Amino acid sequence: MAWTVEGGLEGSAHWYSANGGPPPEHVVSVADTISVATAHRLMAEGTALLWTGDYPSARRLLAAVGRRAERAGSPRAQSPGDAFRLHRGDRARRARLLGRLLVPYGDGWTIPLRRAPGVGEACLHAYGPSAGAGVGSLRELLGVIGAHEWRRKGVEIPALGGDRIHPHYGVFSPVRGEYVDLVAEAELPPGATAFDIGTGTGVLAAVLVRRGMRHVVATDHDMRAVHCARDNAARLGLATRIAVRHADLFPAGRAHLVVCNPPWLPADPRTPLDQAVYDPDSRMLHRFLTGLPDHLEPGGEGWLILSDLAERLGLRGRGDVEGAITAAGLRVLARTTTRPRHPRAKDPLDPLHRARSTETTSLWRLGTA
Repeated sequence: MAWTVEGGLEGSAHWYSANGGPPPEHVVSVADTISVATAHRLMAEGTALLWTGDYPSARRLLAAVGRRAERAGSPRAQSPGDAFRLHRGDRARRARLLGRLLVPYGDGWTIPLRRAPGVGEACLHAYGPSAGAGVGSLRELLGVIGAHEWRRKGVEIPALGGDRIHPHYGVFSPVRGEYVDLVAEAELPPGATAFDIGTGTGVLAAVLVRRGMRHVVATDHDMRAVHCARDNAARLGLATRIAVRHADLFPAGRAHLVVCNPPWLPADPRTPLDQAVYDPDSRMLHRFLTGLPDHLEPGGEGWLILSDLAERLGLRGRGDVEGAITAAGLRVLARTTTRPRHPRAKDPLDPLHRARSTETTSLWRLGTA
């Protein structure tokens, strides 16, 4: 990527983006003297700003531009579906805007700005070994730093007796504990083997082993999730009982229990992390259901953990899940539901409050018809 500096000179640098974002087409160098209004105008016009002032000032500018962008607002939605589309569009526009404030990187993930923190370990986990001097989004860097804190501290999981799961960068954190509790409390079918499809951090695989499953094969199509699940299995002392494999969906063979917590919303993901939330046309959901009968031992069960938020937003028809279950040659043995406990479900200012306030999450226990 290239940029313009004072006097009309040009510079170039390697572009870093863990999310696969494209480099900006137009970049100008700026310092602490730039005003919030000017920065916002340039960024809104599509110009990226390469920061040369001190690091804390860059963070303050980013926050100020973010507040200014929020004040712009959006039209009032007339339905939950409209609210979802407007909210998602606003978030995407805001992400693009704020992603245009850039910081330089030196060798070994140093940041050559005054009062810059040490970010070497966080960047190494997110990006891999440094390729030398470069440039990246400050907003993404703050996400990398925050994710590293999650990884370092971990997330306490009551269903694991208070042990912690350590999410890696780009792997969805199990902060919504209600789906974990559903798996922790459902009656296990007879048998000793289980598959955990789309394992992510490996939290459900760990819960199943702690509950008595002798062996669990956990799969994920994302190598970051595979490494994360292996790390957590080792941290918990369960590496000999949890085999984590890189697979598109099912591993080979059959199991007495096959568990899947697919992305809940049928929409296109825009970032790698989005893939844990958005499932285009519910493809993973349908592939899990249609493939399940071929991977169940006789008398085995498939557990589908799914929120009805998509139905409440009008993104999926009511009865569609039941219809897909029947079409796959499966039957519902039982269904357990719970309500979300995350703060947004109780926040009347959340743009999706109408849907979130009535959302339920279900564990569907499925058997062959």
